[in-house]
Amino acid sequence: MDDFNSAVIEEFRANGGRVGGMFEGARLLLLTTTGARTGIRRTVPVAYLPDGERTLIIASAGGGPRHPAWFHNLRAEPRVTVENGVFAVEADAVVLEGEERDAVFARAAEADPGWAEYQAETERTIPVVALNPVSGEAVEQRLGKGLIAVHDAFRRELAMVRDEIARSGPGLGAQLRINCLTVCQGLAYHHTMEDTGMFPALAEARPELADVIARLGEEHTRVETLLEQLRIQLDGAAPDPAAVQSEVERLTTELEAHLAYEEEQLVPILDTMTP
Repeated sequence: MDDFNSAVIEEFRANGGRVGGMFEGARLLLLTTTGARTGIRRTVPVAYLPDGERTLIIASAGGGPRHPAWFHNLRAEPRVTVENGVFAVEADAVVLEGEERDAVFARAAEADPGWAEYQAETERTIPVVALNPVSGEAVEQRLGKGLIAVHDAFRRELAMVRDEIARSGPGLGAQLRINCLTVCQGLAYHHTMEDTGMFPALAEARPELADVIARLGEEHTRVETLLEQLRIQLDGAAPDPAAVQSEVERLTTELEAHLAYEEEQLVPILDTMTP
């Protein structure tokens, strides 16, 4: 198992969070905890669920009779490190209890029956843990390559959401709606940071980019309109998967063109600048 995890971790870090094989297309992060008895830092790959600003992980241990070691570790020392391929984030782990735990687990099992199968295989109540970010830094220190890494993360998440909607059947489950809303929130935040930080700095340092910056700002406005239309679809009592899928496709088409243009125009310049 250690050799298997080491290979996954190496592939994850080498490919900006992308892993093939049995984890192809899965949401995966690297979780580093401090050993409860040894004090040694250990890293393991863990599946996760989006949940707005926090991230959820489930201590299933494949339905085994004992909690995984990483769960015992974070109960003893809740401060953990989370890597998502773009950022390494310090986070505080909170073990969910009672009704909140049950509601989140039911949501996860609705989206992926495998979680319910794991619970059926063990007598223990499988824990659910929320990871609340405290601080973080980019994994890629070159600004241009870091921008591509962020963009690729959005591309991957949208591809997963599109696939999940296509497989959702006649209705959208609660977790899938949260997946959609979380990527909307992330995109909106990313564009706000560019509009208020990176773009003004570039405009001041490189006046010849004025037209490029203006176009990118206009594209941000169009993307925000599409995000709002998607949110409206998701806010309904019973969202229509076909309508949501249509909005996601429109968003993806617009966003892909925007990201490609931004990378073409800005990455060569950003990589010459000091972070």
